[in-house]
Amino acid sequence: MSSDTIAAVATAVAAGEGSVSIVRISGPEAETIGRSLFQAPGQQPWESHRVLYGHVCDPASGERVDEALLLLMRAPRSFTRETVVELHCHGGLISVQRVLELVLSSGARRALPGEFSQRAFLNGRLDLTRAEAISELVTARSRRAAQLAMAGLDGGLQVRISALRERLLDQLAELEARVDFEEDLPPLDGDAVAAELLAVREALEQLVADGERGQLLRDGLRVAIVGRPNVGKSSLLNRLSCSERAIVTDLPGTTRDLVESELVLQGVPLTLLDTAGIRATTDRVEQIGIERSRSALQAADAVLLLFDLSAGWCGDDAALRDLVPEGVPVLVVGNKADQLAGPAPPQADVCISALTGAGESELVAHLLERCGHSDPQGIQLALNRRQQDLAAAAASSLGASLEAALQQLPWDFWTIDLRAAVRALGEITGEEVSEAVLDRVFSRFCIGK
Repeated sequence: MSSDTIAAVATAVAAGEGSVSIVRISGPEAETIGRSLFQAPGQQPWESHRVLYGHVCDPASGERVDEALLLLMRAPRSFTRETVVELHCHGGLISVQRVLELVLSSGARRALPGEFSQRAFLNGRLDLTRAEAISELVTARSRRAAQLAMAGLDGGLQVRISALRERLLDQLAELEARVDFEEDLPPLDGDAVAAELLAVREALEQLVADGERGQLLRDGLRVAIVGRPNVGKSSLLNRLSCSERAIVTDLPGTTRDLVESELVLQGVPLTLLDTAGIRATTDRVEQIGIERSRSALQAADAVLLLFDLSAGWCGDDAALRDLVPEGVPVLVVGNKADQLAGPAPPQADVCISALTGAGESELVAHLLERCGHSDPQGIQLALNRRQQDLAAAAASSLGASLEAALQQLPWDFWTIDLRAAVRALGEITGEEVSEAVLDRVFSRFCIGK
């Protein structure tokens, strides 16, 4: 694969948007292809890490396809550690696609998703955690998610995992030495070994827990706002999104369809779904909206159940509460606190006024806490799903080793699961990983990365 020369558009492409687009070429023929297509006037030298000005031309017809800049990065001083050529063209759709077509017809093949990053990994430019952090940085939906991705890209996660793996390797070496040469070595303190394995397991369990909270910052939450008609669902959506996304009137049944709004609250991306008020009605259009509300309720990550504080909690509100699927976090929110004369009903988890904004910060804090993410800002490193699974597997294997220690089994019983833990941690950083796993990891990247 690395003997091929690959190419792709490395920037977002949209009609009428973006002033510059980049066609990236990597591989042994990158410079040859660049020279065949790029004409640099004057005596501009083709030196590594030097920008050339000129035109991309069709070698068959001599037609100038685009005015461009060319950046040459000879191996190994490039992202992939191969020779890389970047053609910085005008943005848009037509010119950059024509340039890419010329590059492909000159001997390059179209890059697969994530193939540039995969080559960087295979050529030792970065470990697997850094490679995955690149993808997470590109797809970050909030500033905090981008910060976590940068922590991984800077190598913090790789350093942490490698340090834990080294500690396990030290213990494994001691145990295996006793298996083969116990009569020639001083006695091994089994309690000290078990204490070290326990400490590593606890560190891994903490990383998994932080990863779960960090996943919220990456994926966000789909939150359905449900309630009877005219309790203020649309007003709450507009208040949280700081825009008039939903129509607000005093008439019940105004919302006939789902209204979505994407926003970031306390660093957490949220997709709010304003649903039609659920009630008995003969209006066919409203009935369709109510059916969609029920579907949204089933698919939501969390539910905000709104009721009218001025009207009080009623049987219809309780019936809606019963519609929330088991296991889905639900926050019962009393709205119209500005019209509340007495104490709030005990069913209310939090009271707000969508009209004045009172209680908004408490609502967000309670929602995140109810979803198990009370302090996503305190996370310094966050494993992704693949890494969490491997870290959890390593922790489980260490638990099995500790069970062997508790039963005072021979040393070789300790080593079986300890080796499995070492392998799992090696797979996180890419020190022990199969080609199939790599293909699966990098296939999730965007093309051109």
